[in-house]
Amino acid sequence: MSKQLHPVALSIMGKEYRIACSADEREALINSAQMLDQQMRKVHETGKVAGADRIAVLAALNLTHELSQNTTSSNSQDIPNFSDRLVNLRSKIENVLENP
Repeated sequence: MSKQLHPVALSIMGKEYRIACSADEREALINSAQMLDQQMRKVHETGKVAGADRIAVLAALNLTHELSQNTTSSNSQDIPNFSDRLVNLRSKIENVLENP
């Protein structure tokens, strides 16, 4: 038996997206959209990146990097350094995007 899909309205950067998902995935999808929205707004607020596509790429990269670091690092002492590494990586990416 297949899961029944229901549309879920998500707002990211003030734009609405309707995504179909099963009822048991709904909450996780909403939480993911909220995290993406927050990350995109942070990138946008720097004023260094123009264009929704570039903002989305940077936000996705930041979130992916964070996820990969959390899954590969079992040492809790690495957590304070994580923020510094993420800021450094983001700065490098923004620099490349500003100076193609």
